[in-house]
Amino acid sequence: MGEIDDAIERADREAFTRQPPKTLQARINFLMKQLKTTKAVAQEIGVSQRSVERYRKGERKHPPHAIAERIDAAVRARWQPQVRKRRRKQAATTGGITVETRARFGYTAPIGTTDDGRFRRLTVHLPPTYAQRLFDARDAGASDQQMRQIIAEGFKDVYFQDGGNRAMGLSDVTLNDIDYLDLDY
Repeated sequence: MGEIDDAIERADREAFTRQPPKTLQARINFLMKQLKTTKAVAQEIGVSQRSVERYRKGERKHPPHAIAERIDAAVRARWQPQVRKRRRKQAATTGGITVETRARFGYTAPIGTTDDGRFRRLTVHLPPTYAQRLFDARDAGASDQQMRQIIAEGFKDVYFQDGGNRAMGLSDVTLNDIDYLDLDY
């Protein structure tokens, strides 16, 4: 996953109204409710069907670290889908999305002005249309670079051009060398 995907995942986790199950047994039972069979759970987390049965009964309580991470990821991916869906819909229709980042911004500017990219720390609230485009791109399997371009276009419109009030000759804003990026919606 790329930086934008990770930021969306973090924002989704912050939206949880209840915490996901903590114990291994509870997590496996949750996955059983979602996937219905021990075979399906075993395939999802990359273990044998017998291992899933042992985890479920509590006979094994400490899986290897890599498997524990896969179990955690599988649970979080299925946890509270309605809460995530509602938050994303609100962001895409009325609320918008807030992007906080420290990155190198480059751009093409008119002759006589500097177009040297430089690091900036920005927190910008992007309108719902950008949130919708970002979610649609992610659902369609867009690359991290494509999602960066959507955010860069939003920064160009909202921050650099102030919705059409300044810097009208500015074009092609790019978002490079991301130090950190965080999303909230």
